[in-house]
Amino acid sequence: MGKRWRIRILLFLAVLGPGFITANVDNDSGGILTYSQAGAQFGYSLLWTMLPITIALIVVQEMCARMGVVTGKGLSDLIREEFGLRLTFVLMILLVVVNYTNVVTEFIGIAGSLHLFHVSKFISVPLCAALVWYMVVKGSYKSTEKIFLIASVVYIAYIFAGVLSQPSWHDALLATVKLPARSVWSDKAYIYTAIGVVGTTIAPWMQFYLQSSIVEKGIRVKDYAASRLDVIIGSFFTDIVAWFIVVACAATLYVHGMGAIQVASDAAEAMRPLAGDYAFLLFAFGLFNASLFAASILPLSTSYTVCEGLGLESGVDKRFKEAPVFYWLYTALIVGGSATVLLLPDAQLINVAILSQVLNGVLLPVVIILMLLLINRSDLMGKYKNSRLWNVIAWGTSIIVIGMTMVMLWGMMPGH
Repeated sequence: MGKRWRIRILLFLAVLGPGFITANVDNDSGGILTYSQAGAQFGYSLLWTMLPITIALIVVQEMCARMGVVTGKGLSDLIREEFGLRLTFVLMILLVVVNYTNVVTEFIGIAGSLHLFHVSKFISVPLCAALVWYMVVKGSYKSTEKIFLIASVVYIAYIFAGVLSQPSWHDALLATVKLPARSVWSDKAYIYTAIGVVGTTIAPWMQFYLQSSIVEKGIRVKDYAASRLDVIIGSFFTDIVAWFIVVACAATLYVHGMGAIQVASDAAEAMRPLAGDYAFLLFAFGLFNASLFAASILPLSTSYTVCEGLGLESGVDKRFKEAPVFYWLYTALIVGGSATVLLLPDAQLINVAILSQVLNGVLLPVVIILMLLLINRSDLMGKYKNSRLWNVIAWGTSIIVIGMTMVMLWGMMPGH
């Protein structure tokens, strides 16, 4: 019995990475801002969203992992083969545009977090851009994955920040399992924030990166149980971190009526006089880690997606000469994202951050529908296609996410 468990643990550690990393990058600069705003503006009353968030994340990520393991191909590769080059090309163009705005948002987070320590963005942004470029271009898949795993674990800083904020644990736990009073549903701001909290969980790039990284890591069907566990653990961990971000801001900023947060670094700065220097340091460091982490992953995800979709060489284990388009696109996104943060005024950067969330919302329904059409193909997935029960859960999750996205976009239109 003991030997069997040791084998299972070693197998899990061997495949650990893609699911855990992808789920944690979801708590990027934009995600931290959304969770911080939820706690600062509405206290604990939005914590109930954490449960559907976790279910949605597990369902969608599990489907991607399963497709990668069974087919041995990335998502964009499958889309090109099954739906044609024309649709794939349009989807790739849209994804590059969307992910460019997301990369800009991550460098905004880097600049904001280090500005709290009086480091100018003209120093922090170029240095961090060079760091993430060097780490991926000069590293192997194994070394890069190890760095990403360490960065994922560092998110625990937000758990400590939540504890140091001294929340009402009874109220927070009760709000997690109980719907709020009916009166909140007449508050337009509350509804849109709830949509934002749930909607920030699943981004289009995540599905492409997870499936590509599983394929590059060479995870096989016989290892899938461990890979699925990787996805589940990653989803739970990232949403526990999100829960503590909401709690930390609810226990400090909301209690003192400080709900006006425009960028994520505002939360750390406002928290300092309320929860002390340690909470401030942990929150600020967590933001820096999350932004730097995502600034590495997002361009990498885009390069994987575009190159697979167009049938070009890709992969961190490839040399620059072997996969030039892969590395040049990665370089262009980092240079473009960091340069935008350096050149645009801070007021306009906030608009770019908002635009990134809107564009994610526009593209997400398309990606989810294509995933569901692929995973239900018997000729593609065989016995590993979705079961009837799993389809109900998956389509239900998709419809809810699509519906919330449409409502959010409708609310952002002038006059609504």
